[in-house]
Amino acid sequence: VVNFVFDKFISGARLNPLVGQIWPLGRMFDTCALKHYLSFCGCADLKDMSLMVLRTKGPAKLPEGYKLTMHISQGDAESIRVFMVKSSGNVLGVLTREVPYVGGSEEVHFYVEGRRFPDKDFNGLISINLSLLEPINQALPETPIFTDKVVFRVAPWIMTPNTLEPIEVFVCSTSDNKKFLQGMRNLVGGSGYKLKICHEYVNRGDRWMQDELEFGYVDAPHHHFPVVLDSPRDRELNNFPYNVLLGPDFGYVTRVPHRRDVSSMDSFGNLEVSPPVTVNGKEYPLGRIIIGVAFPTATKGRNMTKVVQDFLWAQTVQEPVALFSDWLVVGHVDEFMTFVPAPDRKGFRLLLTSPDAGYKLFRGLQRDGHGKAKLFDGLHDEKPVTVDEILDDENLEAENNYVQSCVDWNRDVLKRELGLDDEDIIDLPILFKMAEDEGVLRAMPYYPDMVNMIVLGKNLGIPKPFGPKVNGHCALEAEMCRLMDGLGLKCTFIDDFAAYHKLLGEVHCGSNVRRKAFEFKWWNVEM
Repeated sequence: VVNFVFDKFISGARLNPLVGQIWPLGRMFDTCALKHYLSFCGCADLKDMSLMVLRTKGPAKLPEGYKLTMHISQGDAESIRVFMVKSSGNVLGVLTREVPYVGGSEEVHFYVEGRRFPDKDFNGLISINLSLLEPINQALPETPIFTDKVVFRVAPWIMTPNTLEPIEVFVCSTSDNKKFLQGMRNLVGGSGYKLKICHEYVNRGDRWMQDELEFGYVDAPHHHFPVVLDSPRDRELNNFPYNVLLGPDFGYVTRVPHRRDVSSMDSFGNLEVSPPVTVNGKEYPLGRIIIGVAFPTATKGRNMTKVVQDFLWAQTVQEPVALFSDWLVVGHVDEFMTFVPAPDRKGFRLLLTSPDAGYKLFRGLQRDGHGKAKLFDGLHDEKPVTVDEILDDENLEAENNYVQSCVDWNRDVLKRELGLDDEDIIDLPILFKMAEDEGVLRAMPYYPDMVNMIVLGKNLGIPKPFGPKVNGHCALEAEMCRLMDGLGLKCTFIDDFAAYHKLLGEVHCGSNVRRKAFEFKWWNVEM
């Protein structure tokens, strides 16, 4: 009789009685339709993999004809690979058949590598079986007389919210964004973080760094590292995540839909994540993913493509929330919401655009005798508009009433799905205007959209709104500073008007931030 058991500990951390964890690591990257970047390259990659230990207690050798066999179901075999290192240090390869029996009370170490992330057709659970086979006679196959198994869970891809500490900031350099770039250099350098610039020979004129990719990470007790999710938008920046970011200890994943399914909604300004929240007693210690979709009753609505939504839902630890964002020309959730850190309550505030707050501010200015103060004053090729002219424009007010109703619908969803109270939300004074887009009227910011900001700790990089000046100071900037001062946050206003705002984007759209991972470990999430 031979007693044997798989060790269910992974690097000393028990997940539950039968579940370990593996991940797409080393130089293996889950790309769906793309080929794996590089096959297993040698012993150096073993440190990235999860250790699986076979302990035996039995005779020095098995009786004649008996053997141990490792076997994995055909479906699971597509999702993992198992390796073993010989005493010479060479890689034995993928084990699908006989396993060496070393005898006595020895151990055999195996290394398990995930080949794909959880997805709609894969819940992330992998079973590896080991059987002791007994010979009957030479003419007949061996039969199993005992089988043990271990179950691994492939580590999910995890997003990082604004409240986590930044590591480095990514922006593009183009022929016309020098003001923006200088503002970002000052902000990022002054905040103590690294700025990485993607130059024009790489970005080929595509300045929308946020839309191309989303930074996340994978985690296990023995190791963690960043993994970039590449959006299916595939414009001029499409090679940047794969060619520039992918490398040792930096992973890559994408989902490739049918090209006809891709719209602006698939750019990752339409993909955000909340800080940790508790909703009706249920904890989300890694926050909840937020995406924008069409209103359920829309007949000409745009939606984030299904393969991307399926991937996000399959990660399970950051259960997504869908908002209505198709009312915007670009259609991204980062155009009307963001999160900033706070010293009290839940540790953050939700910032929402609010035409009502904008009209309240402008009416206050008019009442105080500043109706002739001008927006866009001094901007090249932009006609100044007075506060009086804005307040006299009935069509503009009707359009903003519509926008406010869209924001309010999302406000109710966010309060319900994130467990927020009104005190957790700050309304920002931002107006919109309507434009025809593909035969449908949709909204765009009237002036630079201050909610579309970059958050670097206590420093905020905010689109410079070019609002009406009162006593030499922009009234919109002053209001923004007043709202953020109470949270201990510093506002830096960055001129993105010509290079970004006029092209329907802002500071957040043109930048991206890689952040530190959560201290909380995903395997402690109740699933």
